[in-house]
Amino acid sequence: MGCTILGRNVRVGRAEIDLLVRDGVVIVVVEVRTRGPRSYQRALDSIDARKRARLRAAGQQLWTSRFVRDETLERMRFDAVAVAFTPDGDPLVEHIKAAF
Repeated sequence: MGCTILGRNVRVGRAEIDLLVRDGVVIVVVEVRTRGPRSYQRALDSIDARKRARLRAAGQQLWTSRFVRDETLERMRFDAVAVAFTPDGDPLVEHIKAAF
C-alpha cells in the first residue's frame, strides 16, 4: 500500500508544510529542498534548527486540530526530500524518513 498526499503547501499559522502525506497510520510532514548543480550547500543541510522547530510546531498544531478526530492515526513523522540537479540537469532525489 502506498502513501496518500493530503496536501501541498499547507499553511499552518506562519509555517508552510511542503507536503502532508498519510502513510498507513502515520501522518508525515515532508520538507522538500532543491539545489542546483552549483550550490555550495547540500539541500538537506539547508533545513536548519529554526525551520525544524517551525515544522514541529506546525505538525503539533495540525495533530491537535485537524486530525485528532481520526482514530486510525497513531503518530506523526517528519521526513525530508532533497532534490539536487547534476550539471547535466538530471535530478538526484534523496528521501530521508524521520529526518528530524
